[in-house]
Amino acid sequence: MSTKKYLIGLTGNIATGKSTVLRILKRLGARGIDADALVHQLMAKGTPVWQAILDEFGEGILGPEGEIDREKLGAIVFAKAEALKRLEAIVHPAVTARVDELIRQATEPVVVVEAIKLIEAGWHRTCDALWVVTCPREQQLERLMRTRKLSREEALLRIEAQPPQEDKVALADVVIDNSGSLQEMREQVEREWEKLFAEGSRRSPGVSL
Repeated sequence: MSTKKYLIGLTGNIATGKSTVLRILKRLGARGIDADALVHQLMAKGTPVWQAILDEFGEGILGPEGEIDREKLGAIVFAKAEALKRLEAIVHPAVTARVDELIRQATEPVVVVEAIKLIEAGWHRTCDALWVVTCPREQQLERLMRTRKLSREEALLRIEAQPPQEDKVALADVVIDNSGSLQEMREQVEREWEKLFAEGSRRSPGVSL
């Protein structure tokens, strides 16, 4: 990954609030890159990634219009670690190439890359700082069940398919605790943002919430 600008790697386990932190940072003036959104684009019907996934997992993962049904694919890869690794081997190289391109194109002094597999993909090694978002397991479950209409068992499968939050926290430069209110999380993000410009090494975009 490119590192010419100040690059923040933003990660955390599923349903911890990474996307909310990214939105706050974008409002503050950072360039935000959502790796999961890029995956959606790269997996669109007819793309090379779509074809590679289809070849690997078969037509049973397709929806009625020939698109990849993420729920069907998820049922396979979250049930077996080996299947998840096969999927990641297809998707990660394409996402990495696209992220590199977007970083090069960015004009903002701070670029934030949000990715649930940021550490597993090794991207954190080229970031200037690693930010990790955390929240209690029960909050993860509640959010997954509410926002994705999953059963408790399905939500648990997704959570347990990932490394413990503590592993990410151990590598973090900044930890954002999302166990409280949105305002409390916003204040944490704003404090860390201000620290980036405290020494005057980067010119703050001066955007406020």
